[in-house]
This record gives sequence, structure tokens and C-alpha cells, in this order.
Amino acid sequence: MLAALMRRSWLILFSLFLFFLSCDDAPSAPAGSSFSFPEIRLESVVKGLNQPLGLFNARDERLFIVEQGGTIRIWQNGALLEKPFLDIRDRVTSGGEKGLLGLAFHPRFSENRRFFVNYTSPTGGLHTVISEFKVGDQPGEADKNSERIILTIPQPFPNHKGGEIVFGPDGYLYIGMGDGGSGNDPHGNGQNLSALLGKMLRIDVDQKTGGKAYGIPADNPFVGRENAAPEIWAYGLRNPWRFSFDTTAGLLYAGDVGQNAREEIDIIRKGRNYGWNVMEGTICTPGVNPVCDKSPYEPPILDYPRSDGIAVIGGYVYRGKAIPNLAGVYLYGDFGSGRVWGLRYDGKSVNAQSLLLETGKSISSFGEDAQRELYLVDYGGEVFKIVPGVKK
Repeated sequence: MLAALMRRSWLILFSLFLFFLSCDDAPSAPAGSSFSFPEIRLESVVKGLNQPLGLFNARDERLFIVEQGGTIRIWQNGALLEKPFLDIRDRVTSGGEKGLLGLAFHPRFSENRRFFVNYTSPTGGLHTVISEFKVGDQPGEADKNSERIILTIPQPFPNHKGGEIVFGPDGYLYIGMGDGGSGNDPHGNGQNLSALLGKMLRIDVDQKTGGKAYGIPADNPFVGRENAAPEIWAYGLRNPWRFSFDTTAGLLYAGDVGQNAREEIDIIRKGRNYGWNVMEGTICTPGVNPVCDKSPYEPPILDYPRSDGIAVIGGYVYRGKAIPNLAGVYLYGDFGSGRVWGLRYDGKSVNAQSLLLETGKSISSFGEDAQRELYLVDYGGEVFKIVPGVKK
């Protein structure tokens, strides 16, 4: 995913696709909206990181920060610990959109000390690895030799890897997979139900069935369907870089990075087809066929044009306590423009939306702590906490 995230600020360092920016208007709050978004600001909490891509919590006071090269760092009691929690640089291939991309702690982590990662490996050809590790004798140090590989997925190109892994409120592991890369999905993975690329997957890491290192939940939508992978929860995605559950409302929000025209926010629902590569956001994909039948596809709840940003970064619905008037607002951003927006979704449509911050940062991710306060991750090496702003 990261080449999409680095198209401007890191052009010298990475090989990137060129984009033609549209002149469309930026999204605005729906007509008739009376919701007033609160002022927010960023407060620096962690510096000195190396290409951070995500921030996660294990339901305690610590924050775990994923660095692209293959390390996970711990921020605890106001300090960044020197020794990594996990260092697997010896098995990760990094650069562009490759690297250590995701982290998820088992729902019973405090008991079983199990956690899961998503990374790209060069061994035997480029592929995505979903694997399990365990914490060692010291609570701040994982046992890198405890790795158990859960799932591997071959990758035909170096970009569009997705990367997020999240345990849902149902206890299953959700895995966001990009379409495999290049442009316009040349292998047709997004619409191919026999392929795991271009999908949202859902597996049971506590079971093993059918010779796999994981189980297939019985209510996955394509279980038993001929020529369809039973791991699939939803399909037609291009590059779902970051996604999160709002357990209060029971919704799964995802930011799906666009190609040349639109960036989109989706509510991921069981069995739905989100349109890629036929659709890009709410329009027919310009580089594939500018005229298409939109009716079979689940539209995004919001999309925005290239004049507003070039790589959407999915965030979180705010459920913390420090900013009461932000409760229920989904925060998301854009790597290229550094903008942060908020929207309110009522289960059917977006009823309020606003630009909240012009950060000037290369936003690679958002994160949430155990108290459900939110953070912004800057790929340049810093983490910021989102805190109440000052009214002007």
C-alpha cells in the first residue's frame, strides 16, 4: 500500500505511479446538516521512529508501533523503549508498499500472549505472510522463534498489499488484501471469487480445518460455493490499507485507496461487492471502462477527488472521553495532502462531514489506545495524540 502513501513526500526514495489530479470540488457536509464538529489539535507524543506505519494497543497502558522495516516498538510511561518488542527484519522484505504492515493482538492476549502480524516475504517469490508469535519470558519482548505461519498469499507485483489485520467483535481475524498491484487490476483479482487478493478475508485462528492452519467460520458468505474461496468476507477492493471496527455501532469502516480519480470510505458488509476494478469510488473506473452498470456494486459512504488528496488513510470512530463532542465521529485522513476529516454516519448515509485539520504530515495510519483515545502516525517518524483544540 505504501507506494500509494508515498507518492509525493517520498518520490525520490520509491518508484511510484503518476497521478493526474482532478479539479472536482472537495467533499462537504451534506445539505441540512446541523452537527458542529469540535476543534481538535495534534500533540506530539513519540519521536525518533523509523518509517512507522501503525499504532496498536494490547488493552493495557502500552502502545505498540509498527515500523516498516520489520520492527515493533513499545511506547510506555512516556518513553519509547530502546529494545524492539519484535524484530523480524531477517524475514521481511521492505520498501515501497512492502514491509511489516500490520499487527493484531489476540482477544485473550493477556492470557495466551498470542499476537499476529502481516508482512511481505521474498522467500520463494514475493508473498504476504500472516503469522502468529508469542511473547517470551519478558512481557516487553516477543519470542521471534515462536513464529507459526497461518496463511501465505502469493503477490504478483510489488504494490497494493493491503496490510491491516484486525480481530472483530466476533473473535475472528479480518485481513485486508489489496488486488496484488500494477494498475487497473490486470489479473482481475478484485472480481475473482477464487482469488484471495482484492478482498476482505475472515478466518478463525483458534481452529484448524481442511488441512489449513486456521479455521473457516461457518457463516462466511461463500462457504460451500463452487469456485469461491471460503475465507472471503467481502470483495471488489483495490487496496484497503487501514480499517477498523466501531463496536458500539457494529460497523466495519475501511479506507480503500483509489487509482487515478477517487478515494473512498466503505462500510464493509458480509458478502458485498465493492466494485473494483469496474468502479473507482462512485464512478466507473476511467482506465478500464468509463461507462458501466453500477447497480451490482456496494457504493462507498463517501468518496473524494484527487484535488483533495491522493491516498486515503482509514481511521477510527472516536469513542474516547477527552473530546465529548467528537463521540461517534469517524476520523480519516490522506497521506498526500495531510488532511484529517470527520464524518458522521447514521447507518444509512453520511449526515455530516467536515475538514478538521491541515496537518502537513505524511499520515500513514491512525491508532487507538486502551481508553479509545486516537492518535495520528506520521511516516516521517512521529506519533501525535489527537486532543481538544482551542476555539479561535
